[in-house]
Amino acid sequence: MRVSLAQFHPRKGRIPENLGRMAGMIRDLSAGSDLILFPETAVSGYFVEGAVGSVSRSPSAIATALGPPPPNAAEIILGSYIPGPDGVENAAVHLTPSGEVWEVHHVHRKLFLPTYGVFDESRFVVPGRDLRAVESRVGRIGPMVCEDMHHAMVPTVLALDGAEVMVCLAASPARDFSPGPGIPGSLERWDAVGRSIAMEHSVHLLVCHLAGSEGGKLFSGGSVAYDPSGRILGRARLFREDVLELELDPGAPRRARNRASVTSDLRTRLPVLIRALDRVQRERVESDRVTRDRTTGTGPVSPPPAATLPAGRRLPDPSDSSVLDLDPALVEEALVSFLQHEICVRRGFQRVVLGLSGGVDSAVSAALAVRALGKENVHAFFLPYRTSSPESLEHGKLVAHHLGLSPRTISITPMVDAYVQEEEAGITDLRRGNLAARSRSVILWDQSARLEALPLGTGNKSERLLGYYTWHADDSPPINPLGDLLKTQVWALARHLGIPDAVIEKAPSADLVRGVHDEDELGVSYSEADLILHWLLLDHTPGELEAAGFRSDAVHRVSRRLESTHWKRRLPTVAMVSSTSIGDYYLRPVDF
Repeated sequence: MRVSLAQFHPRKGRIPENLGRMAGMIRDLSAGSDLILFPETAVSGYFVEGAVGSVSRSPSAIATALGPPPPNAAEIILGSYIPGPDGVENAAVHLTPSGEVWEVHHVHRKLFLPTYGVFDESRFVVPGRDLRAVESRVGRIGPMVCEDMHHAMVPTVLALDGAEVMVCLAASPARDFSPGPGIPGSLERWDAVGRSIAMEHSVHLLVCHLAGSEGGKLFSGGSVAYDPSGRILGRARLFREDVLELELDPGAPRRARNRASVTSDLRTRLPVLIRALDRVQRERVESDRVTRDRTTGTGPVSPPPAATLPAGRRLPDPSDSSVLDLDPALVEEALVSFLQHEICVRRGFQRVVLGLSGGVDSAVSAALAVRALGKENVHAFFLPYRTSSPESLEHGKLVAHHLGLSPRTISITPMVDAYVQEEEAGITDLRRGNLAARSRSVILWDQSARLEALPLGTGNKSERLLGYYTWHADDSPPINPLGDLLKTQVWALARHLGIPDAVIEKAPSADLVRGVHDEDELGVSYSEADLILHWLLLDHTPGELEAAGFRSDAVHRVSRRLESTHWKRRLPTVAMVSSTSIGDYYLRPVDF
């Protein structure tokens, strides 16, 4: 049984282009494949929000758009949004060749629609209502779409329905880049689930992942196949398009079941489980009724239980900074892929501009850009003001030499001082610093127009969370590779990238006011602030962190800045007066 997992990176919303590329891949792969898989929503891209209706295509329309099957065509299973009777569905469409046309063999509609974290699928898509295995050229197939695989009942039902090969089409953004086996933590969780399904049900399991970037969300790739013993047969590359071609042993599921007939045991005890499920459902309904009666006052009222902390809850350790550790090589690979796609593919640029300040953040952004685009396509600028530290310029030159860049120097002193002298002679140092930051941004945007290059951001996550940056200046570039890395993580990545030690080890400063460093103004070091931010983002309260031993003053400073600067991390507030307001009702992703 020959299978190909075509790890695909669709252009968002470009349906004819995506289907055309898929048709070309089908022609290339059919000679050596019985089954070709494409990922979830390969036809349109995954994060389409309110545009889901406009990108949905019926299975028959997809079959027609792929054109005539090539000679010796394989069967295909691909992911697409499709129109349904009650709304748009997220589907795995199974096509088989029949002469000069593709026939729709089966359509599996995604049952479980994630609506948490970055996901909001149930707002735009309706769930499927059926689940079944179907015959195919490679045996009886059990299809799933993404989160379906993570609910044990789905592969269990497919196994009971005779599935010998299970397939899952996925679009799962990569998360968690901690040190480990060289793959994102999110893929490790997929492996744990995948191995368990393959072993429990004695099946081959094929998982075809989306690749690339959609509006900053990095799809991991890493498509994978497991044999009935849970062994990984192969894995595709991370973050990029790739094809994983494999031969599956058709006798492996039968031999595995002969050794350990778990599915056979399940069949014999299925009536017991069905009765148990029925009892659980009835008791749940009754429990919900009692709860409603108490809430509405139609039944007996009991006093609420006293509030207690969860038993055994562990408080964070203020001395353990390992929770912030990253796999720097994996992060580099992910961010370089992100820059290549977002700049070149998605936005159609080949070059970037950025300000080289002599600090570690701009140095790391520049290093990543050089790796992604080549040094000839990275245009760096020194933008000093008369109060800028001479050391900053020297460190900027050190970074430029290290990366092979030839920055242009444009002094912002004349433009800033002209305004100050003519209009605001009594300006404060803070206002002058913000004016300088915004002047630098104005110059970079103008140079981007001159050079037909995209401005590249350099702000890190710590600054963004603490609100420690100039609004509509440091945050204005449309692409930022560092915005989800805390300052201490940027330092670690800088060491991995070979940034000069003098730049990494100096005291961080925005260099807006002479002699003032970040940690002087913040009143807390980044190493301490980053740990506090990490635990606050994981829903620990300031009180819990103080009880754990974090400095009370540091906790209050960090939490106060975090809670008081949400406005700086959002678009301007617009008064909503219609039912089509942008960003509330009219929803489109940034890359559509």
